[in-house]
Amino acid sequence: MTKMATPSGKTKTMPYSLAEQLRTPEEIAAYLDAWFTEAPDDATGIVHALREITRAKGIEQVARDAGLSRESLYKALSENGNPSFATVLKVARALGVRLHAEAA
Repeated sequence: MTKMATPSGKTKTMPYSLAEQLRTPEEIAAYLDAWFTEAPDDATGIVHALREITRAKGIEQVARDAGLSRESLYKALSENGNPSFATVLKVARALGVRLHAEAA
């Protein structure tokens, strides 16, 4: 939820939209990088982040761009999903981002 001041000075709570923050590949990369930096061992959280980004971009379009069926992408990124590394790479490419490594 996001809080905004109204003209009367009262605070109004509005729903937060992650999709509004993930419009460009640079914004998507920054969001994923934050997950990799802050929770590098949280595979479930990183899959959750990919799911949220995919929803923001449109799952049908991401699936098409990744060369996957919509159903298989839903399954891979579901709460109980465990996507293969190949699927993660396809989704990243479809989202316009690349994964990279650096010395720890």
